[in-house]
Amino acid sequence: MPDTVTAAAVPVVEAAGISKRFGATVALSDARIAVAPGESHALVGRNGAGKSTLVSLLTGIQRPDTGTLRFSGEPAPAYGDTDAWRAKVACVYQKSMVVGELTVAENLFLHRQSTSGLRPIRWRELRRRAADLLAEYSVDVDPTRKVRELTVEQRQFVEIARALSFGARFIVLDEPTARLDARGIERLFTRLRDLQRQGVAFLFISHHLQEVYELCASVTVYRDARHVLTAPVAALGHDDLVEAMTGESAARPAPGRKTRPLPADAPEVLRVSGLAYGDHFSGVSLSVRSGEVVGLAGAAASGCVQVGETVAGLHRAAAGSVEVAGRRVRNGDVPAALAAGVGFVPEDRHLQGLVHHRSVAENATLTVNDQLGPYGTVLPSRTRAFARRMIAELDVKTPDASTPVSALSGGNQQKVVVARALATDPHVLIAIRPTNGVDVKSKEFLLRRIRQIAEEGRGAVVVSDELDDLRGCDRVLTMFHGRMGPEFRRGWSDEQLVAAMEGMSGPDAGSGHSHHRKESDVRHD
Repeated sequence: MPDTVTAAAVPVVEAAGISKRFGATVALSDARIAVAPGESHALVGRNGAGKSTLVSLLTGIQRPDTGTLRFSGEPAPAYGDTDAWRAKVACVYQKSMVVGELTVAENLFLHRQSTSGLRPIRWRELRRRAADLLAEYSVDVDPTRKVRELTVEQRQFVEIARALSFGARFIVLDEPTARLDARGIERLFTRLRDLQRQGVAFLFISHHLQEVYELCASVTVYRDARHVLTAPVAALGHDDLVEAMTGESAARPAPGRKTRPLPADAPEVLRVSGLAYGDHFSGVSLSVRSGEVVGLAGAAASGCVQVGETVAGLHRAAAGSVEVAGRRVRNGDVPAALAAGVGFVPEDRHLQGLVHHRSVAENATLTVNDQLGPYGTVLPSRTRAFARRMIAELDVKTPDASTPVSALSGGNQQKVVVARALATDPHVLIAIRPTNGVDVKSKEFLLRRIRQIAEEGRGAVVVSDELDDLRGCDRVLTMFHGRMGPEFRRGWSDEQLVAAMEGMSGPDAGSGHSHHRKESDVRHD
């Protein structure tokens, strides 16, 4: 159960009457939030609700236009006083902010390697200081290891320890579980509860609402740049929380189509035979037929993400073959996979999916430049027209096609990535964690669009450990430690699928893992 906090405690952070505009855009309007010492407090809302803007204000990156911000009853530090802000608050972002080529010790004390600016760095002393700091917060990491060698979970713990070393007792966690498997989430939550007992407070930002119920005592909801409610988590049902986020009743079924039975003679659009890639996976075989959506489910170390990337040509397989619509695809060749009819939605839209300084139109048409003008040229008018059609089809919320893609919310950025994958009219779409880091409504839209691809006579593979991503699949294949596991038809239970993803046998084997995302966000069956 989440730790409880007394109402009389002075909030570790309190924002009131906060407003922020960027040009004509109202990013926050009269927003507020208060977090008590030792509390895990959730902040939820759809993409574009104002969460990221609030974080930028709470961490001193931006200045509010109106309102007050106080830490432990005192006014916030002056804007630009970095050291003073670090002593109050830190943010562990979904995208890691540590330097991979430096050691853990160097990252922990970056720019303060020497206890005196007049002395050279004493490396033995630096490593000892790092070991003491890690031990103080029970972080089991070798301070001499390069950060790039650490797991995502270990990097998060290093970032938290670094924040605490500045004196901060309030930490913002931005989608901290997005790339963790079930056991990693459990370990993270255990460590956060330990820190809560030491008086550290957390603002927990997540699209996985079940995790809010497991970790947090209170939840604040923003919608359309405004504060909607703050309530004890225990007093708020799932449907009430989703209704507060969306402004719509969660009891109303989500719009969708009934799935038609797959014809017995439906042609095969994808065949993977005996595929192997390094230590990641081996002996992987699967097929997808026209009109079918197949799930490929596994935890972070299962190899399923690498299978999807290999089919799309990102990795060169050591063995096996990939055929699309009966045609063998050249191994380890992205253009060849694209030409054969493979559409691809990568796992990380920030690192793999978008060119952030380019426009929505340019990002949406990267895979079809050969269709945008004669003799290898790209005509701006054709690019805009092509992009406008894709924006309409994917319901991308953007001022226009020339808007920088970096200006869009996370859900709309993901729609641009999906639009580009579909621009080539592929035979099969490989979508890796397609709803990662997007809001409830965008998630529903993207999953419906994937189903529509199948209804148009093509096929899709959804690679995910998110159960809600997999519920609409005709079949779900599982992987564990690089090998194929059981296959499930429609009607599987959460416990069965979680057990298979975690390498356990027996119908009830997964029932003890209640920390897994069994109802991330909301079920609309």
